[in-house]
Amino acid sequence: MAVREVKVCLLGESGVGKSSIVLRFVNDSFKPALESTIGASFMTKRLDVDGVSYQFQIWDTAGQEKYRSLAPMYYRGAAAAIIVYDITREATFRTVKDWVRELKRNCTTDLVLAIAGNKSDLNDLREVRVREAEEYAQSIGAHFIETSALSAINVPQLFKAIAEELPPEDSISVRPGSTVHLRRHDENKETQTSCCGSKKSR
Repeated sequence: MAVREVKVCLLGESGVGKSSIVLRFVNDSFKPALESTIGASFMTKRLDVDGVSYQFQIWDTAGQEKYRSLAPMYYRGAAAAIIVYDITREATFRTVKDWVRELKRNCTTDLVLAIAGNKSDLNDLREVRVREAEEYAQSIGAHFIETSALSAINVPQLFKAIAEELPPEDSISVRPGSTVHLRRHDENKETQTSCCGSKKSR
């Protein structure tokens, strides 16, 4: 079976659970007190979707402000970006919009864009309404999903949804071993140009 390599970059504030999402997806495990990411970390995971094998090359970026300037090193050339926020911290959702603006400003190729509201297991502490996040994601043509790295809710589905946004293989030119550039999710099917490419978390 041919393998498509897909570079994915996770962005978002410190403590929203980016590293925990990656750890859950790659190793199906959870650590209640992960150390903050310094710069970025890298992991890979193969996932088969609809008879196609995808090799995800996952860059998990640091959320602290002092590392913000390093983010372009990791999202440039990415096929997909996952912007993560914490459903219990409204301020982290506001930052999602900052990341979207930065990606549009700094990148030139289309990508699949996903927004993940993490820590859905803490629904009683929710500050970000599902409808608000869904409507924003739809307005920018992004895929939206709520996840819980702690309870493994929707984590595999997040990466499966990204894989499903790949255009048909015969519609793009792919060299063996090359990174596939994806089109951004667009529910209206219109052509849109976009961009490339912790502390205790759950």
